[in-house]
Amino acid sequence: MSSADKANPYELDLDKNPANYAPLTPLGFIERAAYVYPSRTAVIHGARRATWAETYARCRRLASALARRGIGVGDTVAAMLANTPEMLECHFGVPMAGAVINTLNTRLDAEAIAFMLGHGGAKVLIADREFSGTVARALAALKDKPFVIDVDDPEYS
Repeated sequence: MSSADKANPYELDLDKNPANYAPLTPLGFIERAAYVYPSRTAVIHGARRATWAETYARCRRLASALARRGIGVGDTVAAMLANTPEMLECHFGVPMAGAVINTLNTRLDAEAIAFMLGHGGAKVLIADREFSGTVARALAALKDKPFVIDVDDPEYS
C-alpha cells in the first residue's frame, strides 16, 4: 500500500474553495441569525427585549466604536460585566473589531483584576458600574491604565 493510499481523502486534490471550506467563527453565527431570524427575540433581560437584528446592529456599533478608538487585531479588550446583554454584545463586538476579549470574573478582588488587566495588556475595559469600586482600586494599581467604558444595568441600579 503506497503512502497515497493511506492519505486522508480530504487532503488529496481538494483545494479550499467556497463549496468545501468556510472558517467557523462565532461571528458567522450571529450574522446568520440576524439574516435568517431578524425579528425573532434574541435577548430578554428584565423588561428589555431585543431581536437578532437589533443585537447584531449593537455588536457592529461596538466594533465600530472600538475601531474608532484604534482598537484592532492583536489588541485586548477586557470586560467586567455580569450576565447582561452588554456582555453578549462584547463577545461578538470585540472580535468584530479584530481584538481579543478578556472576560474578568466579577467576584475577584482588585489586586487580581489589576494583574489580569496588566498581564493581558487591556487597552479598553468595559465594566458595569456595579463593580466601580473594585475597578477603581484595580486601576489605581496600574501604571498603564486602559480606557474605561462604563455600563449601567437598569436591572441592578
